Amino acid sequence: MNNQKCSTLIQKPRGRTSIIKCIYVVGFMDLFGVSMIIPLLSHHVKALGASPTVAGIVGSTYGILQLFSSTIVGSWSDVVGRRYSLLTCLLLSALGYGLLGMSTSIALFVLARIPVGLFKHSLSICRALLSDLVSESERPLVMGYFNAASSVGFILGPVVGGYLTEHEGGFYTSSFTCAAIFLLNAGLVWMLPWSEAHVHRNGTNSSNKARKGCHDNNYSKSVQNGSHENSHCPESIAETDPGSRAPGNHRGGLRWMEVSLLQPVWRQLSSVGTRIRMVASSDMWDLFLVRLLMAISIMLYYSNFSLAMEERFSLKPKVTGYLISYGSTLGALAGFLVGPVTQLYGNNMAALLLHSTVLTCSLIFLYAAAPSVWQVLFTSSFLAISTSIGRTCITDLELQRGGVQASGTLIGAGQSVTAVGRILAPLLSGLAQEFSPCGPPSLGVVLALAAVGLLLIRIPKWDGRGMRKRAKLVHSE
Repeated sequence: MNNQKCSTLIQKPRGRTSIIKCIYVVGFMDLFGVSMIIPLLSHHVKALGASPTVAGIVGSTYGILQLFSSTIVGSWSDVVGRRYSLLTCLLLSALGYGLLGMSTSIALFVLARIPVGLFKHSLSICRALLSDLVSESERPLVMGYFNAASSVGFILGPVVGGYLTEHEGGFYTSSFTCAAIFLLNAGLVWMLPWSEAHVHRNGTNSSNKARKGCHDNNYSKSVQNGSHENSHCPESIAETDPGSRAPGNHRGGLRWMEVSLLQPVWRQLSSVGTRIRMVASSDMWDLFLVRLLMAISIMLYYSNFSLAMEERFSLKPKVTGYLISYGSTLGALAGFLVGPVTQLYGNNMAALLLHSTVLTCSLIFLYAAAPSVWQVLFTSSFLAISTSIGRTCITDLELQRGGVQASGTLIGAGQSVTAVGRILAPLLSGLAQEFSPCGPPSLGVVLALAAVGLLLIRIPKWDGRGMRKRAKLVHSE
């Protein structure tokens, strides 16, 4: 019986492979649709008669809603399952973009941004779903491919949006097109072969005793300690959420918690609150702080890029646009390098994160001190690669230390931290720019150096915790 269970867990069913490939398509279409709209929002809200101050307040609505909803929706996806939470986010996002296509006043514009701000977390849930479906060793490769597919969509979307805007009523056409894309994504998610998918965990270091020991108290201890001792237990999600196992399912394959969706709302909210408290009280503050510091640092690099290129090198906006597009394309292609680079490092994500952070810090410094456009081109080329690898590394480390059982909560919390960076970066950029056009990237270098110092202090403690955990597993075997 145990052999039968193990063979069920180790196999790679066609349904799981189909889901992974379709999630790549969902990620591409998601950012393709969104990037059609983003460049047009500020022009549209001004066309509705909003003053610059009102336009700024309206524009910040989305970021503020994302800040508070990211962790909640991510945790909710852990409770009710990926399928229904992803469908809910896609359908409500489609509703928001549909309302945006009917916004003929500022009030309707703000109303349309509310469902999008609260539920536009489809990419986060897709990442959590991918972490459910693959082993720990496969995760960086799959996440890299997903990020690459999403980035390609973000590159192509503005081209189509700009073309549609040239026609009469172009903004409204773009909005309805984006809504249709999200509806199409929802249909694709609905038709995926969920019944054939199994939650796949890397069980190579787990014994039957370890599997039997995966209970709620161990899971709580795992998250609070910032470790992933029971991340190899294939049935831990079902044991963490009573009633979440599908009827008749006894072989470790979850039907994505259909029963949990039917639980009372108060019980779902209680489970969400418990998971968020576990993450908030965990020993993962260092990873989240590194994410915040690097997010602000990179945003400061891009905050006044066009203006700095004009003031420092007299580049026209058109040429600067080409330079930005070049960097974005390299960033998309860098997603395909994550897997090989991770294998080169022997899946040592902590070391890879440290080196990518050092490289990012060095490149931002070279950009701030660049004497010519060619040095800017050089730094842009490698910065796109280092930041792409760094984002994948820090997400993977969060899942390693927090446990994939709470992947939705962890990824959502990471997005909330990034949202804080989006709020702080424009303020810091404005203050730094008062001193020099190179002020924002120079401040970014300082913050990146702080992240490097934090990693140098904390990584030995992560390694020590991992060695104690491995020794415990060997002793139990």
